[in-house]
Amino acid sequence: MRAVVQRVSSASVSVGEEVVGRIGEGLCVFVGVGHEDDEGSAARLADKLWHLRVFADEDGKMNRAAADLDRELLVV
Repeated sequence: MRAVVQRVSSASVSVGEEVVGRIGEGLCVFVGVGHEDDEGSAARLADKLWHLRVFADEDGKMNRAAADLDRELLVV
């Protein structure tokens, strides 16, 4: 399983003309899944993403996670 992660102020995913997912500030994650990946792999990746420290703290250092700041994740 591979993931490309991008911090966003907002993001949405559309299929045709229909919006199927939308978030405010958070992480937009593009995931590639292989034949050998299972639910356990997905759960571990989700946990890592939720706790990934890519948001600035009060000192401007990248030391906060989506879980710390009540941000959202959009996984595509």
